[in-house]
Amino acid sequence: MKCRKNSKALLVPYPAQGHVTPMLKLASLLVNHGLNPIIILPNFIKIDSKDVNISIMSIPDGLDQDGLTSPHDFFAIENSMENYMPCQFERLVRELQFDGENDEEDGVVCVIVDLLASWAVKVANKCGIQVAGFWPAMLATYTLVDSIPDMLHAGIISETGCPLHNGPICLSLGEPTLSSQDLPWLIGNSNAIISRFKFWTRTMERTRSLKWLLINTFQDECHKDQNTTNCNSQILPIGPLNTHVTIKNSSFWEEDFSCLNWLDKQVANSVLYISFGSWVSPIGEAKVNSLALTLEAIKRPFIWVLGPSWRQGLQKSYLERISKQGKIVSWAPQMDVLQHEAVGCYLTHCGWNSTMEAIQSKKRLLCYPIAGDQFVNCTYIVQKWRIGVRIDGFGLKDLEGGLKSVMEDDGMSERIDSLNEMTMGKVANCKAMDNLTTFISDVSI
Repeated sequence: MKCRKNSKALLVPYPAQGHVTPMLKLASLLVNHGLNPIIILPNFIKIDSKDVNISIMSIPDGLDQDGLTSPHDFFAIENSMENYMPCQFERLVRELQFDGENDEEDGVVCVIVDLLASWAVKVANKCGIQVAGFWPAMLATYTLVDSIPDMLHAGIISETGCPLHNGPICLSLGEPTLSSQDLPWLIGNSNAIISRFKFWTRTMERTRSLKWLLINTFQDECHKDQNTTNCNSQILPIGPLNTHVTIKNSSFWEEDFSCLNWLDKQVANSVLYISFGSWVSPIGEAKVNSLALTLEAIKRPFIWVLGPSWRQGLQKSYLERISKQGKIVSWAPQMDVLQHEAVGCYLTHCGWNSTMEAIQSKKRLLCYPIAGDQFVNCTYIVQKWRIGVRIDGFGLKDLEGGLKSVMEDDGMSERIDSLNEMTMGKVANCKAMDNLTTFISDVSI
């Protein structure tokens, strides 16, 4: 079946900022290649199609039925994805398929599913539609999760996902060594860890047989032998997507542009930008206050992305005391901030989108990973690429020592420039677009 201009591609992201944004960017690229992409979101996410210039359809998520469930809780979202959203999505797919039979459109030619939204794979298969996987992070993280059976067999982890020793984990020859404590599901108490491990295991079982796996990473990260994974999919690196297209107004929260005016008044390379992404909860109130006091003590200008609910851990007079030194905002236009010449260093949680944006903006990194794939990303930033330094706390020695190491490394700028070219240069971009074209051609047959 040849794709025509009105052929629909349904894109199902995991419902979190770091997953929706790259999916919107992928959708924008599909438009450029002649498809009509539609992003499928649960009701609790509010993004206007007009703001992002991408078609968006919402499906009921059941999260507000009892008035008690927080839609941002991982386990509430998982319950919705497993037990509520599939039937809603199937109903929508059937309607779109029926529309395609009764007008000049081709209907739905494929469904692209974020692997963390693996529930949608079963729906697509049931409806007889080609389905591709989308992995919004680096291949190394996928390889780590994909190796769960191997880690079980080798006695590295238990049947519940808990490490059985504290030794190193090496994904493949020439790659950085990870700690067994860096596994993506090791978040929260023992019950939470077991539940997250089951989530990951189920995810990989559902998605290993997909024909295509589109990965939001660069070609050179995927040069290694793909036989090192248990995956039978054709792995197609199509990223980093942040370099191919810009989506304005894709944020779940209102961005505070006043920080750009504040940056205009600062000295070049003097400002420390701090953001731990859209999910800051594991840091905790005590650490927030510790970081606040340390920032005040080092007297370096800073911009800190900190939501109103997390400011409760700050001392009452703190905002007034640092009003001339720093600026705290609820949410920032991150790319604009990172590309500003006043910003010299980025204290980050090492989320993949943030990492790629920092490389694109050629900023040095101070790393404080919190959860999920952030530990893997941090390992590459610090060990392999050497464009950042990891800190283990927010005390004065931690922050001062980290800043000194990262800012006084004379070779870091050259390494960042080299990595920028390798990941986002002309050759890298051409390879990524070739891979996307290959995928679209395969789907069209």
